[in-house]
Amino acid sequence: MSPINVQKVENLDTNLLLPLAEKSASEGFRHLGRLINEYADGSNQFNQVGEALFIATLDSEIVGVCGLNRDPYADGADVGRVRRLYVRPSARRFGIGQMLMASVIAEARKSYHLLVLKTDNPQADIFYRSIGFSFNTDSNNHTHFLILNVTNE
Repeated sequence: MSPINVQKVENLDTNLLLPLAEKSASEGFRHLGRLINEYADGSNQFNQVGEALFIATLDSEIVGVCGLNRDPYADGADVGRVRRLYVRPSARRFGIGQMLMASVIAEARKSYHLLVLKTDNPQADIFYRSIGFSFNTDSNNHTHFLILNVTNE
């Protein structure tokens, strides 16, 4: 298998995400369509302080994506939110989701004390717990959280 490359993107050509969005939509997920629309209209380009967008490529094809935003539901600015994680089905089980999340977590540690996310997908729940997230039943705004040790990079 060719090497998987995960990189932080500054200026995304959203057309490059269309095949991934189509595949995710065929699985019943709408979140990549939202990512493309929000990026294109400027409402979320993952470019604020503490934010980032990562893509994973395999043989120069985008096979995964994951973003990091400041959590809009948090009272303070020390909570990050995982956004729009998706890995193409044919590329699953190769650690791409873990690689994307490792990049998001490393980036989040620079700005946040807590990282949260919301999912209702049972497979996603298993995945997030397997990488150290805890399940939260006390919030309407997130289902999982990870306490971070902040780095000063």
